[in-house]
Amino acid sequence: MIALPTPLVTPSDLQAALAGPDVPVVIDVRYRLGGPPGRPDHDAGHIPGAVFVDLDTELAGAPGAGGRHPLPDPQQLQEVLRRAGVRGGSTVVAHDDGNGSIAARAWWLLRWAGFPADRVAVLDGGWAAWVAQGRPTTAEPSRPVAGDVTVRPGGMPVLDADGAAALAGSGLLLDARAGARYRGETEPVDPRAGHIPGAHNIPTADLVGSDGFWLPPEALAERFEQEGAGDGPIAAYCGSGVTAAALVLGAERAGLRPPEQPVALYVGSWSNWSADPARPVAIGAQP
Repeated sequence: MIALPTPLVTPSDLQAALAGPDVPVVIDVRYRLGGPPGRPDHDAGHIPGAVFVDLDTELAGAPGAGGRHPLPDPQQLQEVLRRAGVRGGSTVVAHDDGNGSIAARAWWLLRWAGFPADRVAVLDGGWAAWVAQGRPTTAEPSRPVAGDVTVRPGGMPVLDADGAAALAGSGLLLDARAGARYRGETEPVDPRAGHIPGAHNIPTADLVGSDGFWLPPEALAERFEQEGAGDGPIAAYCGSGVTAAALVLGAERAGLRPPEQPVALYVGSWSNWSADPARPVAIGAQP
């Protein structure tokens, strides 16, 4: 079992690991809200050996009352991971072609499925950094040997709407969406605009520098502390429970929470909250 830096791994460290005797599994989760789909980009060029995994159909259940990206069925997720070549002792690295927030969902989901914190990582800088640094790519389809991983759900704390509402009053609830959606100025996807009353806003874009790499731990810690992060409980949500996983990862990287005490995730997020007309909505820049 190879040891890679977690929760983030550099392109150079990943390339070295891929050339070693104990090769990590790389999953490509390129995705854009509203399309186009990421699979054609993967087919045109990817990290050698990487397997494409679809966010909508493989890293989430069917949309419904639980939100747009509810947790997948554990058996379904196990089949997806086995097809990708994930074994019980595998180290898995996820990447996207954006700010890392989609890859963070894969990272979070693997942790939820029972993977130890030291065996799951997100590629820092993602696909853009890999290509910009001239690292190897291929259009040859990856054909991994089927894995044998067993999914054991429950490895990460999750909240429902009532739990999120309660934590907004007793701790720090963070909203990972862009500021305009948090403030209720626009809502392109969900039934109502605004945010959960009491929630603070840390857009996922705030976690990444202009160079596309995640901010260093001390800068991340400062950003979280600006919103009142301390020793009390913290939870995160976003539009559909995907990009909020980046706040969970960011808090861990910042040293605010150790891997064994991660930030909780409201998986249904705004897509679940806003669908219930009985739930209150706050508008504006203030929690």
